[in-house]
Amino acid sequence: MSASNGKKKYRGYLTWTDDMDQALLDVLVEHYNSGDRTVNGWKPHVYTAAVRNVREKSNVDVTKDHVMSRCKTFDKHCNILGRILAHDGFEWDQERNKLVIHNEDAWSSYIEKNKAAACYQHKVIKNWDAISLIFSRDHAATSEDVSAGAENGQEVAMKVAEDFRDHTPSSPSTSGPSSQYRPGPPMLTQSNKQGRMKRFRTKDALFCMSGNIKNSFQISMKSNETQEEPKTACPKEIFAALQAIPNLARDDLLRAYCILTSSDRKFECLMALPMDMRKDWLLIEIGKK
Repeated sequence: MSASNGKKKYRGYLTWTDDMDQALLDVLVEHYNSGDRTVNGWKPHVYTAAVRNVREKSNVDVTKDHVMSRCKTFDKHCNILGRILAHDGFEWDQERNKLVIHNEDAWSSYIEKNKAAACYQHKVIKNWDAISLIFSRDHAATSEDVSAGAENGQEVAMKVAEDFRDHTPSSPSTSGPSSQYRPGPPMLTQSNKQGRMKRFRTKDALFCMSGNIKNSFQISMKSNETQEEPKTACPKEIFAALQAIPNLARDDLLRAYCILTSSDRKFECLMALPMDMRKDWLLIEIGKK
């Protein structure tokens, strides 16, 4: 290690500090939001900005290779943790920056099939929000993740149905204690002011089911995501398209501009129409027809 201009210079392996990570991720998040990350990776100027910011903020003479190596580490964290968190029984503690395991049996079963995940039981990873924002799109859910999400939804649905059936008053011919009764899980009961437990109504049970079905659907959709950059309409392009519409009043133009800049889909709908129909369609959208 040598010194240059008062900065610590590293040529080989570099130990990253929290301050260095923060300086790097600040730049990556900024450029990610600006669309500077494509399916082929970061645009060249992003690495230049990242190296400069880490040097200035941490007084360490890092190189592009160091930044690329750290990005690979973040990518690995996102890959492994993202798959863990797709399973029921695990969540992320934002305050302690650690994985929370609610179901030890599920964890034992998971690491039995995923050995690389074992070290994440107690690993502290700061800036998880930024890491998952930037790198999560690179990792589509595996078929195992999709299956696990579906099974979790089915399991909850079965428990809800069982709890509802067991709490339903029996007919006279089947009255009496049932040997098959098992108390429902905590999420299926509510407490009233007297401290007694009451069963969920049907609509409450369906609400619980809908959350798990939604999670399963989101996981399954990840596997169908394409790696193309989303195409968004430029405000200048929208304004130019509105100016081209004959006899569109200034106030109507501005109202339409507000609508179209907040919805790419509506702008696509506008541009799909012939020019002589666009004004009428816009007036309908802004409520003047």
